[in-house]
Amino acid sequence: MQDYYAILEVSSSATATEIKKSYRRLARLHHPDLNQNARDTHIKRLNEAYEVLRDPKKRAVYDAQQRELQRQAEALAAIKRSQQVKRKPEMTWVEGIIGFVRELKKEMRDE
Repeated sequence: MQDYYAILEVSSSATATEIKKSYRRLARLHHPDLNQNARDTHIKRLNEAYEVLRDPKKRAVYDAQQRELQRQAEALAAIKRSQQVKRKPEMTWVEGIIGFVRELKKEMRDE
């Protein structure tokens, strides 16, 4: 999911006025009629982000989705960290068998 706040270059706590001001500035900057190097896809992303963030209901739904994605990402990171922390065995089973056989031979010689 795209970060609409990043696209509009505002913080997630931005007011409706700040969002509108940033949208207008960026739309003017990236509008194909005013900038020959502008890409049509960029203005479409700006419009999409503005459509969601200017409507309080859509923005609330978007923010809830973002929080859920963040929560899932943190949970996944915690799972990965816990898997990395798992203790490695002190010896492999092959090393254990070899050690057992050595100790057994050692006991047999001592008798």
